[in-house]
Amino acid sequence: QVQLVESGGGLVQAGGSLRLSCAASGRTFSGITMGWFRQAPGKEREFVAGIRWSGGSTFYADSVKGRFTISRDNAKNMVYLQMNSLKPEDTAVYLCAARYSIGISSDATDYGYWGQGTQVTVSS
Repeated sequence: QVQLVESGGGLVQAGGSLRLSCAASGRTFSGITMGWFRQAPGKEREFVAGIRWSGGSTFYADSVKGRFTISRDNAKNMVYLQMNSLKPEDTAVYLCAARYSIGISSDATDYGYWGQGTQVTVSS
């Protein structure tokens, strides 16, 4: 089992920044891939970014490329999402997810472990 707990959400003006954190605990993280997803009211869960625990390879959705950065701290079992130049359309609940595979997937159904989510609201 893997437990994931997100933090760092909040209200920010357009153009501002936030850093989300995901604390992971439980099984060994060797061979794990972590992802950030978001879900706005009435919309499907959307892939934002992913990172391989070993090696640190990353992958981003086109909508956030160049504005968001995913990173991890292996020693602390933490994954971060630095969000810059935020837009009102970035408003959503952001969720941390994990899967035991070396491949980064943008499909939410490929992830077996999820946090509870943290709300990000960007005002115009």
